[in-house]
Amino acid sequence: MRRFQSAADNHAASLFSDQFTIGHAYRIALDNEYCTKALRLSITPRCADGLDSGPPPPNVDKCKPFYSNSSNSGTCNKYHYESYMGYQGFVSEMNWICDEKWKLKKGDTMFYTGNIIGTLLMGYLADRLGRVPILVFANVITILGNFLTIFGMNLEVFYIFRFLMGFVVNSNFLIIRILILEYMRPSLRTVCLNISYGFFSCLGLVITPWIAILTGSWRRFMLLDALPIIVVPFFYYFVPESVQWLISRQKYDKAIESLRRVAKMNGRQINDSEFEEFIEDCKLSQQNTKTNPNLLHLFRTPRLRRTFLIIIFEFLVFPFYANVVAHYMDIPGISPFVRFSQAAIRNLPASLAAIILQDRIGRKASAFTILLLMCIFIMVTGVVLSPAAKRSPRVLFTFYIIGGIFYKLGVNSNIQYNLELIPTCVRGQALGAISTISFAGILYSDFANMRKIFFLLPEIILGVLTLLVAGLLLLLPETLNRTLPCSLEDGEQLGIDEHWYTFSCMEKRKQPEELDSSLAPRNGI
Repeated sequence: MRRFQSAADNHAASLFSDQFTIGHAYRIALDNEYCTKALRLSITPRCADGLDSGPPPPNVDKCKPFYSNSSNSGTCNKYHYESYMGYQGFVSEMNWICDEKWKLKKGDTMFYTGNIIGTLLMGYLADRLGRVPILVFANVITILGNFLTIFGMNLEVFYIFRFLMGFVVNSNFLIIRILILEYMRPSLRTVCLNISYGFFSCLGLVITPWIAILTGSWRRFMLLDALPIIVVPFFYYFVPESVQWLISRQKYDKAIESLRRVAKMNGRQINDSEFEEFIEDCKLSQQNTKTNPNLLHLFRTPRLRRTFLIIIFEFLVFPFYANVVAHYMDIPGISPFVRFSQAAIRNLPASLAAIILQDRIGRKASAFTILLLMCIFIMVTGVVLSPAAKRSPRVLFTFYIIGGIFYKLGVNSNIQYNLELIPTCVRGQALGAISTISFAGILYSDFANMRKIFFLLPEIILGVLTLLVAGLLLLLPETLNRTLPCSLEDGEQLGIDEHWYTFSCMEKRKQPEELDSSLAPRNGI
């Protein structure tokens, strides 16, 4: 069976050249939104209606004439905008400020609504219809959303497009991660996932705001954004479907066809007898499995239910941590475009650290260690950055970068760990539910009011929560060098003989070749 796995590894590696496009396609919708927000922060509206100039009076509302004297009570209806480096954004073109800014907020609401609905539905469809068709569909909607936004824009159309972009934006990111994971053999999962997202996605995020500035206009930026995504729909014709998913759906003929395509691409010859033996093993192991399981069936299995609830709690804590760390970057005078690039750089060291930790000490030990370090960092940060301490911009920025690296390290490594814990048959649905709950945590993790009660209250609560999550992670099974569970039964049996204190780093190390052969899957690649 290792011949099947090796061929799949080579094919999955060929997807790396497309990761810039995929990661960029996912993030670009957020970057469009971010650049809109950046303009809100960087523009200075000046009255263009011919009102008298003069020094602005104290406490004057910015929606009134920026330059006015006490004898003039006129109100501006048109503004000149001092935009950052000449970039003309959506807000300045539409003039949606002051009394009109509710339109943007309602657009954001439509985006968030589409995100919640779309992430759940697309995850479900990825488990029902396949990984590749849903990935292609998500990117086609992205292309159409960008093009149609450029050539026609009124309030109703704006809301429709915001909903559509929210509907598919997470799928561009999640499904490609699932697809790569299901194609890789156990010893290469960490390296391949973190290289693609640590380098290619990081590169795309860093240069995106500067591409927007170079284009000079949000319309040209969205047009340029849509062009590289055009190649993604062609994935349907040359990227084989996940064999793991096909086997979980008991589509054995299509699984063999997909394996033949992969073998042909990699110049490997596999005898028909080996394919037949492979399928017989799969059929034998799936005699008593459900044909069409869903996420509700997962809750009927005690160990998987416990695992899933721990994962949900974990990803409710991460957004709270991200918001607290983002507070440290609340430094006046820094361009939002610069700030965005600086934040994106954190992906690279976080991914490199994940590669080192996860394959050396194991998934469970690395997850526990990362959460423990996050707890220590947030408690120390709360003391160092308290009002009594000197909070220079340089110190704030340093803590922001370090905290961001911990956050990215925790999220990236735990997403992979969680994907390895959830069975293939419900992996898309489970990841969609986790992402939706995490997104809800971003919306409702309001720590500003907590600081009014006690300044260090967010750090104290977050420290307790991260410590609790670290303890709960010890109840999860190890997945290092383990075959991905295919059915709910496989997921229920994963690590059933392990204890909370069982760590793979304490076991006798084996060579990768020995591990791959001894842990060869019974029912999938």
